[in-house]
Amino acid sequence: MKFIEANEIVLHYQDEGNPDGTPLVFVNSLGTDFRTWDDVVPHFATDYRIIRHDKRGHGSSDCPPPPYTIRDHAMDLAALLDALNVEQAILVGISVGGMIALDFAAQHLDRVHRLVLCDTAPKIGTQETWNERIDTLRTHGMAYLGNAIIARWFAPDFVQERSVQSRGYYNMLTRIPVDGYIGTCEALRDADLWPHVETITVPTLVLCGAEDVATAPEMAQQLAAALSNATCELIVGAGHLPCIEKPDVMAQKIAAFLKDQAK
Repeated sequence: MKFIEANEIVLHYQDEGNPDGTPLVFVNSLGTDFRTWDDVVPHFATDYRIIRHDKRGHGSSDCPPPPYTIRDHAMDLAALLDALNVEQAILVGISVGGMIALDFAAQHLDRVHRLVLCDTAPKIGTQETWNERIDTLRTHGMAYLGNAIIARWFAPDFVQERSVQSRGYYNMLTRIPVDGYIGTCEALRDADLWPHVETITVPTLVLCGAEDVATAPEMAQQLAAALSNATCELIVGAGHLPCIEKPDVMAQKIAAFLKDQAK
């Protein structure tokens, strides 16, 4: 396990792959740690330097008291990359990780070589829905909403057909500190990155699971249309986390995008 102090907190991170390759940074979703990318990473390990981290309040990173903001998460990422001597990288973010990548790009566009935004949007949910989730978690804890959250992560058949894996992800989710989860819920509740979208000019791939009910394909298409240099592709048979359900397909689409941009 690797730990580093960045932005005055300790972050758990992984730095692997080709040390001489272009840095490829994966930023994970709410309620997960960086292991959700485990089946995607091997597709890039030969050619890229791969960096992942548990964002604040998640996994084995510090859990400072909430509330958090998307900017807090983006500053953590910037401090991590500074500590690892990464000047420029390709960012791949999913769900809130996509919002973190968007905000990072808006603040440090010169540090972003390419951008991949998965199952995300500049604004996700409403103040009312996030407050309802936060209040329920404060009253009942993570396990109370665990099954409902897992159901929103995956396509309908996942829980039945891959019950062992589903249970494992339930365990990961419900063992996250409730303060860390709530802090990032508050970040999502309060964030509206639409004003930043027009400033993002780097080549961008927008991906979305075709069966995503949390950030629907229409939201992905709207985001891609608003960006000045973006394409949008759907991943059939996947819900909100294609990195778990369809990692090979997701990796192939990312690899094709990066290859095309290298021409």
